[in-house]
Amino acid sequence: MPPRPPSEVHEKTPTVLFPSSTAAAQALAQEVKTLMEENTRTGRPTVLGLATGSTPVPFYRELIRLHREEKLSFQNVVTFNLDEYYGLPADHPESYARFMREQLFDHIDIPAENINIPSGTIPSDQVFAHCKAYEDKIHAVGGIDLQILGIGRTGHIGFNEPGSSRDSLTRRITLDRVTRQDAASDFRGEQNVPHFAITMGVGTILRARQLVLMAWGENKAAITARAIEGAVSEAVSASFLQDHPNARFFIDTGASRELTRIKLPWLVGPASWTPAETRRAVVWQALKTSRPVLKLIDEDYNEHGLSDLLSEQGPGYQLNIRIFNRLQHTITGWPGGKPDADDTFRPERAKPYPKRCLILSPEPQDAIVGMGGTLDRLIEQGHDVRLIALTSGSLRVPDSEADKFASTLAELGSAVVTPAEWKEQTQYANTILRILDEKGEFGEDPPALRQLKALILRGELRDAAHTLGLTSDRVHLLDLPFYEKGRYRRFHSTPDDLAALVSLLAQHKPHQIYCTGDAADPSSVAGITFRLLETALRQSEGEDWAATCSLWSYRGKEKPLEAHEIDMAVPLSPLQLERKTRSLARYNSLSTLELSIADQNRQHAKDYDALGLAEYEAIEAFQRRSRP
Repeated sequence: MPPRPPSEVHEKTPTVLFPSSTAAAQALAQEVKTLMEENTRTGRPTVLGLATGSTPVPFYRELIRLHREEKLSFQNVVTFNLDEYYGLPADHPESYARFMREQLFDHIDIPAENINIPSGTIPSDQVFAHCKAYEDKIHAVGGIDLQILGIGRTGHIGFNEPGSSRDSLTRRITLDRVTRQDAASDFRGEQNVPHFAITMGVGTILRARQLVLMAWGENKAAITARAIEGAVSEAVSASFLQDHPNARFFIDTGASRELTRIKLPWLVGPASWTPAETRRAVVWQALKTSRPVLKLIDEDYNEHGLSDLLSEQGPGYQLNIRIFNRLQHTITGWPGGKPDADDTFRPERAKPYPKRCLILSPEPQDAIVGMGGTLDRLIEQGHDVRLIALTSGSLRVPDSEADKFASTLAELGSAVVTPAEWKEQTQYANTILRILDEKGEFGEDPPALRQLKALILRGELRDAAHTLGLTSDRVHLLDLPFYEKGRYRRFHSTPDDLAALVSLLAQHKPHQIYCTGDAADPSSVAGITFRLLETALRQSEGEDWAATCSLWSYRGKEKPLEAHEIDMAVPLSPLQLERKTRSLARYNSLSTLELSIADQNRQHAKDYDALGLAEYEAIEAFQRRSRP
């Protein structure tokens, strides 16, 4: 292997950067195709280790395309999956056995007997023997040629949670709380996520001849960088790939953001001192040294690898003032623009006033979580605000909410009216209760139940919006088809989704659009809707409104914007933050991350305070997006 360039000196595992998950998946699929063809010529099978979750989905879709369009045969392929939830039968909607059938095996010509997945229903007293047999079968076929991996938020590969040793083998393991939180939406609540799984061990994985770990989106950036550049540690099982002679990371632009060569390029070579890179460097050293920007001195620049910046744009004091002013100009209490004011140094233009503002929420809670305070401010300042829930969000509503509604409806029929007057309502309530009973704790929601859950969440959305002063006629529900026809980790956008979004934009002709999803996993609800919006905007380029429409992205449960990335900082008073919190309380199905959003807002304020700017209770942060 040729030596890596100096810019990659901090990377202890070879890492390949791709512009998108699609590009990475295509490159990896071509490698697999070449491997399969070479093995077929030499008369031996190709043994693949496979992963589940949303990360490998683009890769599996490309393998399916190669099979259908280029006649790539999988007759001579043997597969071993990394893991399976313990307690789930193979036909359960969230079992990895079913996931693999739906995402890959049902669409290629692999023989059923060549597919190997740990059993989630093996009796407890037989788990050890089952795991040993799995190891023995891998050994019997000559070992794994290429192991595909993803990475969890705790840094796990497979389900090797923090504490897993380098030599661990296939076994049953207790799932980490963070892992269960991340799977909560799949199971309609954290309480429904299995506590155990059977997983290949780290030692099992490292015996594969080749390893490729894939990671997409900024949410994976920090843990990916830690696995690539940090110390080898049982706390991050993906870090053990550093010890493998033929391991690589395939990551997209978002997942690369925390690598030293991307985040701090001046530490590994010459930097191009653009305005954005200059701001990043000054903010970074201010926070690192715990000095406000205006108190940085020339020695700080020299000691932190920024002497080139100082010589090019110094002296330090003048550079400090320039960056401080730029940061100061991001702060505004007028997110829609201040009418009749000089907007030279304001994030948003003053005219037109009032503005038509479209607040796009991938699921009904996202906009309130990410920018509830700013939404409140826009309404208060007289703008024409429309909150658009792009999907119904029905998949995130737990069964308990549907049960509560149906039980109340049934009791109401006998408590306040005669049974004859309430017959249809009682029948509906009993139907829902019967569906809940028949499908059990983990069954798939039939259409009637999804419809009820959508209505429950719509009511919560309207209540939350009303708390911020937005009337029901300003709340719209788009119900994009991809969501209604899919499930988490398995969504496919369609031309109908794009047409609906193009029509929405043409109808409202907005002056401002607020959106999220730029940092999300590309296959998540937010990631899909963000890319649909980008395409819809490209298709709308010739429209009069499009030329002057500003596009602002916000973050909710995704990785927060860092101080140097913020283009508009909207301060929230204690009262406004309290009002946002009251609005969020209208939702009964928020994740732990969503419930802690106020802490994120306070952290933005603390960062601005540390940089020497005004001290606020909280800040909601936005990034200006250029039109695609």
